[in-house]
Amino acid sequence: CWSAETSDDPDEWTTDNPTRGQCAVSALVVQHYFGGEVMIAPVIAGGGLDEFHCWTKLPSGEIVDFTTDQFGPAFAVGDPVDLVPIVDDTGEDRSMVLLQAVQRHLAS
Repeated sequence: CWSAETSDDPDEWTTDNPTRGQCAVSALVVQHYFGGEVMIAPVIAGGGLDEFHCWTKLPSGEIVDFTTDQFGPAFAVGDPVDLVPIVDDTGEDRSMVLLQAVQRHLAS
């Protein structure tokens, strides 16, 4: 269901790396279906802060993260920070596009 349209980084998104830029919107869709809390933490790659990563912590405490593979093998996710998920001005719209794609997929 991911696409360049749902990616926070559409210029870097490809079918070879479909999770690129999808962490915040994916975490919001998981939260929509299962509740929980969207977590955010810095991603450290190449010796410094590279960007931030989001995932969902379910009410049971289980972690759901479908998008860590977007970073490749040489990265580390730091400790969660107390921030609202970093979603740009189009993030809410992107999460709705993804949610609608997931709903269509589940209905088929």
